[in-house]
Parts: sequence; structure tokens; C-alpha cells
Amino acid sequence: MLFLVTNDDGYLAPGIRTLARALGEIGDVVVVAPDREQSATSHSLTLHHPLRVRQTSENTYHIDGTPTDCVMLAVNALLDRRPDYVFSGVNHGGNMGEDISYSGTVSAAMEGTMLGIPSVSISLVHGDERWLDGYERIIQRLVRHLVEEPVQKLFPSDTLLNINLPDREPATVRGVRVTALGKRVYVDPVVKDKDPRGKTYYWIGGGDPTWEGPEGSDYHAIQEGYISITPIHLDLTNHRVIPDLKEWEKISF
Repeated sequence: MLFLVTNDDGYLAPGIRTLARALGEIGDVVVVAPDREQSATSHSLTLHHPLRVRQTSENTYHIDGTPTDCVMLAVNALLDRRPDYVFSGVNHGGNMGEDISYSGTVSAAMEGTMLGIPSVSISLVHGDERWLDGYERIIQRLVRHLVEEPVQKLFPSDTLLNINLPDREPATVRGVRVTALGKRVYVDPVVKDKDPRGKTYYWIGGGDPTWEGPEGSDYHAIQEGYISITPIHLDLTNHRVIPDLKEWEKISF
């Protein structure tokens, strides 16, 4: 079994090393990751300049591009055979609610899904590196369970799994919950200030977020001390609204 491992924190991040070690007990691992942090790059591809790939060890490559670039190059150019799974993470910080639309971590798994490969994104809420070693065993147990299930059962068409690990001592994790996306509430998301020359600048992401989510949401599971597993579908269509919009088909021009 071959696992392709990537992230958006860069190939030197502790989280990706934890993930690679956990998967290495189950199958072969190839790491293809950005050469630097690429958080919040979403599902972007590098189209306007060439990408450079550097191999730092037998099974580790880093690329001067986005997480999506990494998956695309790995599958289509770097690997000798198609990976059985794509794993992205462990991200240093949660990816819940609307955050998944910004996340380079989740987007790498989306790219794997679009390429027809079962894909999983894993994030540690608040990114406390103290817990990573303890979560290695938990991740390994989750993955062993995952690979024993039929692929079609866990990964139906256009579906990935988004896993969030709670910010707590791994020994105190209460279990697993399968969840829906919660909602992030942005407080002062843009900071306006002046540089030393008196010129105005803006810094996106300056405010502290708060979260909302009923029972059954990713946020609620994390707050209760559970691992959250959310199935994410690539079809963004709001099918419930289609019947109401059918009247528009009567418009003539």
C-alpha cells in the first residue's frame, strides 16, 4: 500500500513528520509537500511560473508551490505508481466549518479526490505540538480501521474525509464522532494600522475566531473532547433550491 503525504505547513513541520511515521507502520510513504508554509492557499494551482522540485531523501520531496501543486505533481510526474491514498496534515490548527474553503490542507485532499484517489485531511485544533507524539498512535489506529473498510463505503464518488483532533492530552480523548460542518464567526477579520513610515496597511486574519455548531457538528464534537470526522462532498450545489429556481427557466430573452 502506498500513501502520498502532503500538508500546507511545509515539509519540515512536526505535524507531517508525525503523520508520515504513523502511516509508515502500515505501508509505504512518500512525502511531497511545500517547501514553506502555504496556509490559506485554498485549492490554488501555480500556473504562471515553473515549479521546482527538490528531493531531500529517498521518499521526501519539496516543491515551491501550493499543496494542490504537490498532489498534482506527485501523481502525474513524481511517483512510479499511483498512490492508494492521499493524506494531508497533520495541520497545525483546526479545519472546521467554513475554514475548509480556505484550507490548503483540506484542498490537497480535495485534489486527491478529484484525481480519483481516496483522500483524508487531518488537523490538530489549536495546533499544540505537545500532543503530536501522543496522537501518532491514535492516527495509526484510525488509519488501520480506515484501510480495512471497502473504499466504496468510506469514499463514495467525490467524497473526502476531514478529521479534526481535539486540543487535549491524547489519553483523554473520548472517542470518535461523525459530524457535519459547524460555523465560524469572524471577529475583526481585518486589522488596519500604519507602518513606521505612516502608510496604512491591512492585515487579514487579525481577529480571534469564535465557533458555533449544534450537537452533531464538528465544533461540538471537538468541544466535547471527541475526534471529529466529517465527510466532505465536492458537489457544492444546493439541491434544495433548484425547484424554487425552476421558474427562472420560463424567462425569455
